[in-house]
Amino acid sequence: MLMIRLQRIGRTNDPAFRIAVLEKARAAKSSRIVENLGTYNPHSKALTLDAEKTKGWISKGAEPTGSVWNLLIKKGIIEGKKVDMLPSRKPKMEEAKATPAVETPTTEAVPAGQ
Repeated sequence: MLMIRLQRIGRTNDPAFRIAVLEKARAAKSSRIVENLGTYNPHSKALTLDAEKTKGWISKGAEPTGSVWNLLIKKGIIEGKKVDMLPSRKPKMEEAKATPAVETPTTEAVPAGQ
């Protein structure tokens, strides 16, 4: 299955990303990309993307990752709702309170001799 992913390029502490189509099983760092669709610089928010190629790959069944999905919506290439990419912050104490404790049945003491 094909994925549309961000592939990190750029120097240390100065990230830039290539938007590429590649196999889902391949690591994003591998150089075995199927097609390069554009670039994204998170510092300057510069996004260069070939909209026609991107729509073509999506119509062929390539699935964009959550981050790429949000970028495509921001650019206006696709319609839809943005995906929440931040993990939910839930303290472990609240998780313990949310799950009900297992109650063990109590046995009544039977007096001896009866």
